[in-house]
Amino acid sequence: MRCLLVPRGSVVAFRVGADDDNPPNLCDNDAMTNNDILRRLRYIFDSSDSKMMALFSLAGGEVSRAEVSAWLKREDAEGFEECRDVVLATFLNGLIIERRGRREGPMPEPEQRLNNNIILVKLKVALSLKAEDLVEILGLAGYAASKHEISAFFRKYGSRQYRECKDQILRNFLRGLEVKFHAETDLDSESVTDSNES
Repeated sequence: MRCLLVPRGSVVAFRVGADDDNPPNLCDNDAMTNNDILRRLRYIFDSSDSKMMALFSLAGGEVSRAEVSAWLKREDAEGFEECRDVVLATFLNGLIIERRGRREGPMPEPEQRLNNNIILVKLKVALSLKAEDLVEILGLAGYAASKHEISAFFRKYGSRQYRECKDQILRNFLRGLEVKFHAETDLDSESVTDSNES
């Protein structure tokens, strides 16, 4: 993943130029990109372009609909734009604020450089997950992991217990989230239908 250096301070602005509602079809050997992650998160949370723009705004990012669309395009599509680390970090910060509320004090600055461990931490915080929750979500994708293994991803870098989160782990975690959130949506829809019929 590439990084983009931006001035430290107030608003983060991104520039680009428009749509794909489907999650990427990744093979296990494919490398995860920021664009893949953004596309999958859009699908998981069923977010419209407007909703994604609002999440960026919560974290101090100003983006246009065209920019969002360009990041969501397939790599071989005309108008595709690489989603840089600072862009994904801002989106994830907005997701945290939307789900957990804004903390007192200055706005957290988006990381200029991301890795899978940081991305996993941000998703864990946004969704208020514990290690056992991550084990369960990975299990939904058919990936077996222990609490001990999962906890190592959240250790401080350089610690003896620290473990790098490989693409396979992050990919299966996102797959598990798809299963979890879309199953819950289907159940909610069935409940509404049942109540309307009764």
